[in-house]
Amino acid sequence: MAELKKIAVFTSGGDSPGMNACVRSVVRSGLKNGLEVVGIYRGYQGMMEGDFIECEAHTVSNILHRGGTFLKTARSEEFRTKEGRAKAYAQLKKNNIDAIVVIGGDGSFTGAAVLHEEYGIPVIGCPGTIDNDLFGTDFTIGYDTAVNTVVDAVDRIRDTAESHSRLFFVEVMGRDAGLIALRSAVASGAEAVLIPETITYIDKLIDTLKTGYLMHKSSAIIIVAEGDDEGGAYEIAKKVGAKFDSYETKVTVLGHIQRGGKPSAFDRVVASRMGHKAVLSLLDGETNKMVGMQRNELVLVPFTQAIKHHKEINQDLLNLVEVLS
Repeated sequence: MAELKKIAVFTSGGDSPGMNACVRSVVRSGLKNGLEVVGIYRGYQGMMEGDFIECEAHTVSNILHRGGTFLKTARSEEFRTKEGRAKAYAQLKKNNIDAIVVIGGDGSFTGAAVLHEEYGIPVIGCPGTIDNDLFGTDFTIGYDTAVNTVVDAVDRIRDTAESHSRLFFVEVMGRDAGLIALRSAVASGAEAVLIPETITYIDKLIDTLKTGYLMHKSSAIIIVAEGDDEGGAYEIAKKVGAKFDSYETKVTVLGHIQRGGKPSAFDRVVASRMGHKAVLSLLDGETNKMVGMQRNELVLVPFTQAIKHHKEINQDLLNLVEVLS
């Protein structure tokens, strides 16, 4: 592989807390290793349009603690076409970019893998997604912050649930994966968690609530991942309410507050470590791989594994919710 002189970094797909920390790490690690570093605004859309910024150390000052991504992000349908990718590669070559670091999720990595396959440009990915649904890494950038945001919200909801003897269904993000819901349920002491990876039985849920009521529980919290097979929180609340009315029932949908906010210390450290590893991996001639964290060690995982392999749910955590309820 030719000697690297100039690399680019961009964020793509849904934003997640810690993306800025990762960009900062890529920029400063690149500069420390004698590379020129370019930031690409608005993901693949900005790549196609040549929306680039030359980065110095000061370019990424005072962003470590900020949520979102200062490079902004976008989803691009045009990049999915051969013509769109040709435009993107032409802009990369025009700006003498030798390799790229992409911070995003499975869709972002899929795009990077295709770009590498078609044009051979080296690419390393850092997993930036609150869903924690990429195979090959214990944690993704933003997951810890999102869970903490949910737990903080549920703690507040429980205060009013206790005060009014209410049953709250709290819907969290997770269209295809219930990892936010599951970890949040354990941390917030929820009575039950409903996730896409398991079948929801309404009658079993009602039995759980009845048991708690007979044990003189004055309130209950059910965490619902938006992709649950019985529907979202409103739909499930309606089904439960038709058969069990011992509590007044309320629904709260947390929505996009889970994406925003200052990244936790954990996410800042993870993002910084991953960004640094991405630069070193490119310098070592690696490509078409994701930086993952396994047992607190950084590893490289081929995109084909990270994207296509299903991340299994932690059965111990699932059992723990039921035991502790």
